[in-house]
Amino acid sequence: GPIRIGQGIEFDYCSVHAAWALQEDGLKSIMVNSNPETVSTDFDTSDRLYFEPLDAESVRDVIENEAGDADNSDALASVVQFGGQTAINLSQSLDQVGLPILGSSAQAIDTASDRRKFEAFMSNIGVPQPPGAAILTVEEALQVADAVGYPVLVRPSYVLGGRGMEIVYGPQDLGRYMLAGIEASPDRPVLVDKYLEGKECEVDAVCDGETVVIPGVMEHVERAGVHSGDSMAIYPSVTLTSEEVDLITDYTVTIARNLGVKGLMNIQFVVMGGGHYRSPASPGKEHPADVYVLEVNPRASRTIPFISKVTGVPMVRLATKVMLGHTLKELGYETGLWPRQKLVAVKAPVFSMSKLAGVDTHLGPEMKSTGEVMGVDYEYSAAMVKALIASNMLLKPDGAVLVSIADKDKDDAVTLIKALAETGHKLYATEGTTRFIRSLGVTDVTQVSKLLEGSPNVVDIVQQGLVDAVINTLSGDQEQPMRDGFYIRRAAVERRIPCFTSLDTARTALEALSDGGAQYTIQPLQDYLQKSAG
Repeated sequence: GPIRIGQGIEFDYCSVHAAWALQEDGLKSIMVNSNPETVSTDFDTSDRLYFEPLDAESVRDVIENEAGDADNSDALASVVQFGGQTAINLSQSLDQVGLPILGSSAQAIDTASDRRKFEAFMSNIGVPQPPGAAILTVEEALQVADAVGYPVLVRPSYVLGGRGMEIVYGPQDLGRYMLAGIEASPDRPVLVDKYLEGKECEVDAVCDGETVVIPGVMEHVERAGVHSGDSMAIYPSVTLTSEEVDLITDYTVTIARNLGVKGLMNIQFVVMGGGHYRSPASPGKEHPADVYVLEVNPRASRTIPFISKVTGVPMVRLATKVMLGHTLKELGYETGLWPRQKLVAVKAPVFSMSKLAGVDTHLGPEMKSTGEVMGVDYEYSAAMVKALIASNMLLKPDGAVLVSIADKDKDDAVTLIKALAETGHKLYATEGTTRFIRSLGVTDVTQVSKLLEGSPNVVDIVQQGLVDAVINTLSGDQEQPMRDGFYIRRAAVERRIPCFTSLDTARTALEALSDGGAQYTIQPLQDYLQKSAG
């Protein structure tokens, strides 16, 4: 369907590779897509192409046209796993009229997508989730939030790109956010659970009902609470302990088998312990593995092209073969984690905020990126620098940085502020942040006026090109800081300089600069894979 935030070219990749896999097995593929600006709508990708909207009625018309006089039992089977959330949402309406679906059943898809059913499923198989409950009313939401404690994460069912998802810090905001969540997914349960501020990780897996192949574990730079599509992801994991990786692998296999997955699925985890931020340079000490499942997507995810390219595991081809009745064992794969490659790959989001006037750039549970880039090298810092350069998020050595940190984030920002000063960056800051920086013993900081409090103010110095990057975390509790933050972030976007709204991203960018990541190699992707295999 139309490429939009939350549903981009990654699913075009999946659809094309699925068509090729079908043709490889001697089957004709029929593509339904209303977006001509995709590879899947090229004249030679599929055997037949329909430019139709992706709604239930249009898809049924296509199937009826192809089937001729055949009844529903002989109708062509639909593949819904590769087209993103829009396609997977069609599974229920197709199943209701008796039309067949290849791969995971409509019941399995519904169990993973409906928050209340998923909560019961996870409880039955003994895999932990953050404490919370699926609810239908604002009153129930307030009761659950009181029971588990704030902050809580509000998540609707069957939504695209994290629409309607919010982190809520108090009861006064929960009612408003709940109404938005209900509007995003009417007549569906909304999950209200405890917001666990830990390390977020994710896996993509392919399953034939028994064998479960996991090409790799990806860890996010940003802590849980930032949409996975807006997070930087690292393969292989560089700070997780072996026990945490083993537990993630075990949970993935358990979920896939019990859910009855046939094809692809994506699972997002939050790993507690070891601190909110773990530096790849010093991952920290061993600690007990404490892993929770945030959600399961019974479909191809945005990371399928990324993980397929950097591991050499053809995920879409395998999933399509499984849907056609092949087993993963006959294709040469066993259950478990694919051998770790001798390379490091970093996926970084790309935003189009300068083209979207009036849109705020801060990261949160709702997706805002419009694309992504990939950096690959043999060492972590080199791969990270490549990704930062490509996404225009690389800090300049000895550059000037505007810093405006919310009170709730100041304790977490101590190491970052000291590191910026030690690496020779000139610091500008708002009044409260200036006091905080000076309290750390860093005296070389220039105080800047807030908006409407004189000139030059925080927006002026960005617009005048006096700073090379902005670090601004969201306050969320007072109107003035929220308004100032918005204009600071918009000014940074319009000047096309890095704007970090997550301390984790800023720390990673600074560490990559300090680790000498500029000593990267330049080779074709296949060379990295071949040397890794050797």
